[in-house]
Amino acid sequence: MNNRFHQKSILKFISIIFLLSMPIIENSTINNQIKSKNNLIAASEKDLFLYRQMGASYLCIASKAEVDFIKGLGIASATFTNVIIQKHGGVIKELGDEKLDNKRLYNAGTFQIVGSALKICPESIPKDIKKEYEKKLNQFIKKNKK
Repeated sequence: MNNRFHQKSILKFISIIFLLSMPIIENSTINNQIKSKNNLIAASEKDLFLYRQMGASYLCIASKAEVDFIKGLGIASATFTNVIIQKHGGVIKELGDEKLDNKRLYNAGTFQIVGSALKICPESIPKDIKKEYEKKLNQFIKKNKK
């Protein structure tokens, strides 16, 4: 009986310590998030390559699992956008200090993910999407030649 009393007392003591430490841990977590937002580093070409490849990989897997292509592409593009905004503040090193908005990042991500997916799993890309990609790529190439 006495041993059981000690076990309950120890559990209560540990529970009280745990509950009292929660606000300290929570405050520390919030402070770290604020600090990390101030220390954002622009996305490098290496970062973009990783995010693009992850999106393309997801798209290929989703297509083979018979997920609607447009929905899969939307999810991959939204993830690409969210990572760049959350981890890099929407800034891409190659473009300078300009913060890109969700729409520009989403559109750029969609274009890049489709391009990568065409290399990884070309059989999974619908013909109309492939044609649209090639059209935009040719426009981009012509625009940058000038």
